[in-house]
Amino acid sequence: MKRREFITYSLIASALLLGCGGNKGGDGSGGSFSNHDDDKKSDPDNSSLTRSKKELPIPKLLRGELRDGVVHYDISVNQAKHSFFEGVETSTYAFNDNTYLGPTIRLRNGDKVSINFTNKLNEKTTVHSHGMHVPASMDGGVHQIIEPNQTWSAIYTVNQNACTNWYHPHLMGETARQVYMGLAGLIIVEDDVSDSLQLPKTYGVDDIPLILQDRFFDADKELDYSPSMMQVMRGYVGDTNITNGIIEPVVKLPNKEVRFRILNGSNSSVYELVFSDKRGFSQIATDNSFLNSPVTLTSLRLSPAERAEIVVDLSNDLGNTLYLSDQNSGKNFLQLDVSKTSDLTTSLPKRLTTLDILDPNSVQNRRSFRLSGRRGQFTINGVSMDKSLINERVPIDQVEIWEVTNEMMMHHNFHIHASHFYIIERNGSSENVPENEKGFKDTVYIPAGESVKFIVKMTDY
Repeated sequence: MKRREFITYSLIASALLLGCGGNKGGDGSGGSFSNHDDDKKSDPDNSSLTRSKKELPIPKLLRGELRDGVVHYDISVNQAKHSFFEGVETSTYAFNDNTYLGPTIRLRNGDKVSINFTNKLNEKTTVHSHGMHVPASMDGGVHQIIEPNQTWSAIYTVNQNACTNWYHPHLMGETARQVYMGLAGLIIVEDDVSDSLQLPKTYGVDDIPLILQDRFFDADKELDYSPSMMQVMRGYVGDTNITNGIIEPVVKLPNKEVRFRILNGSNSSVYELVFSDKRGFSQIATDNSFLNSPVTLTSLRLSPAERAEIVVDLSNDLGNTLYLSDQNSGKNFLQLDVSKTSDLTTSLPKRLTTLDILDPNSVQNRRSFRLSGRRGQFTINGVSMDKSLINERVPIDQVEIWEVTNEMMMHHNFHIHASHFYIIERNGSSENVPENEKGFKDTVYIPAGESVKFIVKMTDY
């Protein structure tokens, strides 16, 4: 099988069984999650390349235009040049006038929106709104192909809780490469609950978006997406950490509570995020919702496509510098300089929301999904991806429990489209579900040989 025909897994809309990728895509290209790059022939001098110590860029908030009761957002998909290294322009893909990544789309629950994507690449693409509750025809998955110089619109009414989602290509066999080239951006959903909470919420000041990635660069300092078969099977893990498109940037912060909306936008890496002084922080949200209450952590694990919102208290840190690092690799993602005095204060609430969790006693059906793979051939329940087939049919409003077992010798995760789920067991026990996973999710990390059980209901479509 050709590398670029590598299987895409996704569950699209009302349980069309497709899947969540890993080793070749930030989302949706199938494969393994691993922290190995043993056989990668990277630029031997990569570590000594001149990296300008740049300030963290904050993705622009895209302003929609209200027309006939519909808020329109216009986004183009472009080829670009981006400066990862001082004095060098690297070929990339990007959305709108960005040179890498894309603007942040901020939506509001209840709004009717039209997100209009125009493909200015010399190749096909799609744009999937990962985590959004939308009809299959508006999903932007492998079926909604956008030809060069064509526009496709995702039109729907926002109907979900406040959360941090993201958008990216989901073209069959090309998801990985197109994401690797820079096509990713955040979607923030706000609602009455998020409005009412006393949380840091000034975008770019104390409410900071972080898109974390790792990349390889070749001797010409171009993005190097050329996985070997071993890396197809074990995971394509880069040797250079990038945050919001910049290599280990600096962010200047106020001495107060600061909120980070974090996306693991990498192709394969599972990050164990820590602050350099091992300080505690509070997780307030999972992929698709606030947690009922903040959960205190000293490290945060995120697999590709997972999101988390955290709050860290910097009130007593004026003049201090610390780092956000990946404990697995020992590399930094971000330097935090607490250099701004703030008159604004927030106080993290003890209660964030009350989640409407499905009752396991109301379950009407159970399904099992086995993730398997051998020599680059990946399957769910023994079947490879075929976008012309529907493998499972789920009735609307039927409460179900799904058990997903990772039978491979590599880490992986599992993702569904159209809906979200609530984890009830890991490896057969509810006691194994950590407190910071007890929110609504669309992507779940499953270590090699382990299983996850969650409760789910497809609603509306």
